[in-house]
Amino acid sequence: MCFFSGCLAAFPALRAAESWARFHGVDGQGLSDDTILPVSWTEADYAWTRELGSRDVGSPVVYGTNVFYLLSFPAENRVGVQSIDLESGKLRWTRKFEQTEHHLHKRNTFASSTPVVDEAFVFVAWSEPEHTYLKCFDHAGVEIWSRDFGRWESQHGFGTSPVVYGESVFLFNSQQADQLKPGQIAGSSRMIAVDRKTGKTQWQSDLDTTRSCYGVPALYQGGEASQLIDANTGNGMFGMDPKTGRMLWNIKVFEMRCCSTPVVVGDLAIASSGSGGGGNHLVAVRIPKTPGDQPEQVYRLDRGAPYVPTPAVKENRLFMVDDKGIATCLKADSGEVVWAKRVGGNFSASPVVIGERLLLIDLDGQATVLHAGDQYKQLAKFTLGGPVGATPAVVDGRVLLRVGERLVCLHGEGK
Repeated sequence: MCFFSGCLAAFPALRAAESWARFHGVDGQGLSDDTILPVSWTEADYAWTRELGSRDVGSPVVYGTNVFYLLSFPAENRVGVQSIDLESGKLRWTRKFEQTEHHLHKRNTFASSTPVVDEAFVFVAWSEPEHTYLKCFDHAGVEIWSRDFGRWESQHGFGTSPVVYGESVFLFNSQQADQLKPGQIAGSSRMIAVDRKTGKTQWQSDLDTTRSCYGVPALYQGGEASQLIDANTGNGMFGMDPKTGRMLWNIKVFEMRCCSTPVVVGDLAIASSGSGGGGNHLVAVRIPKTPGDQPEQVYRLDRGAPYVPTPAVKENRLFMVDDKGIATCLKADSGEVVWAKRVGGNFSASPVVIGERLLLIDLDGQATVLHAGDQYKQLAKFTLGGPVGATPAVVDGRVLLRVGERLVCLHGEGK
């Protein structure tokens, strides 16, 4: 029985066509059957374009006609939350906050997290060396509560995003202890759950602190009880009781940093690990359904596994692209490679499947559209005119793309 009174069913609007409410869409699976992706497009095809004034890698989210995202204001040393109208791209509100300048990975930005939104609130997170913030606003931009979970230690900066399940907001606070530079002090990793209405801590559970990891927790709803699923270098793949934070199981299957978000397909938890220098691996683990059962590694993929991008899921297929431009279609239940092809480019944004088409966008803004099926078929390749590090949002027949310092809205075919 699920203690969340139906878990996602308690928030049916989060699964509706008019919402892309968290990183990588419904259940984090990067799938939308709401529209048909055009094979290609030009600037003239955008319904609207909004100048943001900064290039950031945090992705937009949508609830109803409201779009929310984080953005940075480099000249002001501030980070902000902004809301615009989905129909027109016109500004609704902006909230700005002071931010201390600090070191980031060259691909990271100061607004690197993706909000999560429900029918009442939008939740955002960011950090600087001495502060880790989790804030809640209503849809009109009124700050409801704010939490500061203290210092953040990482080689690469912040990048994790909050998620809502039931009445809880979860934040994966994973920090660095390995490979520290002189003067750096090891951080303290933990999973945090707070009440969505008040921000009051429900629980905090310590995790092994090795390298900063960034995956958004997934929810598994099979077996005797729901489980919160995530992955890091020290614990490997793991499941927690979302009500208490108790570690239910873990299996150490990773040697490197975990940046992508785990996906749950059936009773398998699938996540990846890697580095900028390679050695990436993707692992599928069978989730224990009852207390005392042991997790089982079902398969491991060492070629074409993503480090930063999260796979998209369509039925029993994983569609993914690794950081160096190898696109792969994988049978999710067995790990069998259906096809793999080098498309070229370097990637951080996660792929999305829109109808029967797969959209891949590399760091230089080169878009590749493939058929999302069991036969490899490239439909188009073209440039978007600016760098892309953020994952698209797909909602109500529209595709929102963060290209360079702009947010653009593309109508799907038939919209």
